[in-house]
Amino acid sequence: MKRRTFIALLGSAAAAWPLAARAQQPDRMRRIGVLMGYAENDSEAQVWVAAFREGLQKLGWTEGRNTKIDTRWATPGDAEAMQRFAKELVAVKPDVILSNTTPTTTALLQQTRTIPIVFAIVGDPIGSGFVASFPRPGGNVTGFNVSEPTQAGKWVELLKEIAPRVSRVAMLFNPASATYAEYWLNPFKAAATSFAVEAIAAPVRDGSELDTVVAAQARESNSGLIAMPDSFTDAHRVEITSLAARYRLPAVYPYRFFAEVGGLLSYGVDQTDNFRRAATYVDRILKGAKPSELPVQAPVKFELVINLKTAKALGLDVPLQLQQRADEVIE
Repeated sequence: MKRRTFIALLGSAAAAWPLAARAQQPDRMRRIGVLMGYAENDSEAQVWVAAFREGLQKLGWTEGRNTKIDTRWATPGDAEAMQRFAKELVAVKPDVILSNTTPTTTALLQQTRTIPIVFAIVGDPIGSGFVASFPRPGGNVTGFNVSEPTQAGKWVELLKEIAPRVSRVAMLFNPASATYAEYWLNPFKAAATSFAVEAIAAPVRDGSELDTVVAAQARESNSGLIAMPDSFTDAHRVEITSLAARYRLPAVYPYRFFAEVGGLLSYGVDQTDNFRRAATYVDRILKGAKPSELPVQAPVKFELVINLKTAKALGLDVPLQLQQRADEVIE
């Protein structure tokens, strides 16, 4: 073969290589489903989704360029909507689905056992039947645990520290959304016994019952309140903190945003951080990892927030030592 002919053939082959490579590669536009267990106008939930998108972008996944994100919003306790939206998301055959809560994960698993699912703020993934264990999830689901049952004891301890006269404590939750309620109630009752406090389960089935339930607790002297980690209590944070203030009930909450809207004290995981971390698992799955190989991760960032303005309104003197331990003091 003449040298000129060989070079021409080599050049044409080289020009064809990128086309051949592109033909062998799968479509780079990846589809991600997101099922949120909150109303679309919930400001905190919007922050979480934004953090997830930001996390994806930092990892090289840009919506419109190499990813398409389909998001659905269902209010806490609306099982019918969650089922409908879960079915819709599974129907578009996404590469992976981000699930918000225990109810959304339950709804998704009723629709698919093959599409990878990453949950962001589930409380008891083993007890809920989502995974076999933290190190080896074993199925198509993995994600980020939002809390540990030992926190229930910490909430009782903090309530007694900030309001020493409390002798009975009610834990507020909605059985429809907090299907894992025993996960919290059992350690709560055990902790209450160790602090010589009467523990009361206070189920609320819809927003209209909140006033009645909170008022019932306030009728008993030296009562306090704890809001269980629950999408229902999260979504009704303004109503719950307002009722606690109206009935002068010292209360402890699981997340910062309760204290920000007037709650006395909050201690719990930074949920926004969990959504950022969820983006790393979605990234790994899009790059070929299997959910069964990605261990469920425990929370790593907890926050203690105290609202001094609310404490003053309740006539409580917050110990200086407790203030010094806080990540933030709202004055």
